[in-house]
Amino acid sequence: MASKRILKELKDLQKDPPSNCSAGPVAEDMFHWQATIMGPPDSPYAGGVFLVSIHFPPDYPFKPPKVSFKTRVYHPNINSNGSICLDILKEQWSPALTISKV
Repeated sequence: MASKRILKELKDLQKDPPSNCSAGPVAEDMFHWQATIMGPPDSPYAGGVFLVSIHFPPDYPFKPPKVSFKTRVYHPNINSNGSICLDILKEQWSPALTISKV
């Protein structure tokens, strides 16, 4: 189930990628992705390139992915380890959410 869902999300991302962002598997591991986020223009992050690590659990989408910044970023929702502190990545996760919505 998880592999099928992750593959579908990858195809959807490739077909309609979010602006200033790309993501995909690391090597051949569909459960470990790396994303690159370009800092939005007209923001304090403009010109920045931020690397994000995404680990999908075996019971995805019923459990949320673990998402963390590998590039140091100063943001109220990102702790010093790069972990993203958002309810939708914890108790508010829903299987209806996708990685592109995160």
